Amino acid sequence: MKKQNTFVMANRKEKKEEFFKTHIIAMIAIVFALLLFNQLQISSISNSFNSVSYSIKKLSPDKIDEIKSTAQAVAALFPVENIKTEQDAINIMISQGTPEYGKAMGISFDDPVAALELLAKNYNYVKSDIKQNYPDVWERYLNLATKPVGISCEFCCGVGPVGINKKGDLICGCSHNPALQTLTMLLMKDTDYTDSEILREALRWKALWYPRDMVGIALKASGGKIETQLPGMVGGC
Repeated sequence: MKKQNTFVMANRKEKKEEFFKTHIIAMIAIVFALLLFNQLQISSISNSFNSVSYSIKKLSPDKIDEIKSTAQAVAALFPVENIKTEQDAINIMISQGTPEYGKAMGISFDDPVAALELLAKNYNYVKSDIKQNYPDVWERYLNLATKPVGISCEFCCGVGPVGINKKGDLICGCSHNPALQTLTMLLMKDTDYTDSEILREALRWKALWYPRDMVGIALKASGGKIETQLPGMVGGC
């Protein structure tokens, strides 16, 4: 009887050990499956972000019709791929000195407030002159400025990346909006810049007037952090 009990106990012990081994293997398999699933999810999310970033950065500057936001315009027209730090973004987006057209217009990057006031003050005159005397420039202006490319005061008034309606009238009358429109029209009238070059100049001035937002957009487009300590707006609204 004692031998039989010993056999039964041994058998039970063996079955118990087999039971635990089976469950341990099953648990390991479950953990492995969860790890694999999580890795696949992370990879999928990463690929999704990389895909979006790649498509934005590879947008050619001459593809203005494909630009759907200020962020896309910045990514297309500025070397955001070279941004590694906030200072890099500042160096790329915040201009200094006087542009080649600045002397004729009486504006300089070094005095963005004076430039803002001068451009905004002359909006009605410039608009009337171009609309009446340069119909081809007026049509070209409407074609560019009514697209969501960022020629607007979107960061202080919330009008979005378009600052005029289809007729060319201001959606918002704050000083930043007419200043940007005046600049755009004058660049079309008085320079041989392409639409992409004109848009880039408009965004350079916009970056001086909205440094925090524009530098933040450049940082975001480069894949970096969005936070920046720059002021939100320069010049009165």
